Amino acid sequence: MTYDVPVVPGESAEIEETIETPGEEWPMWEVFVRARRGISHVHIGSLHASDSEAALQNARDVYTRRSEGGSLWVVRSAEIHAFEPDDLADYAEANEKVYRDATTYEIPDEVGHM
Repeated sequence: MTYDVPVVPGESAEIEETIETPGEEWPMWEVFVRARRGISHVHIGSLHASDSEAALQNARDVYTRRSEGGSLWVVRSAEIHAFEPDDLADYAEANEKVYRDATTYEIPDEVGHM
């Protein structure tokens, strides 16, 4: 059995194939969702999209299908800057800041257990 695809006059029945060349890949977007007011946004995944509007729509479709999110953010992955674990060694260790440790303070006897 064969099926002829209906063709609108002036158009062809040929299927156009798009071939992506290297370097034309859509950028990666990171998706953050906040379940309800008063709590922080949480990273829930990543997706590829052509622009921010498409990324937001795709994130809604993929990550909040059951209305889990009260707020949704999409951020281009290239725009996120973070410390690498090796870079943290350049900064002062928490142990060097003894004033942050509660054991350095004397508690008066009137206070009792704290």
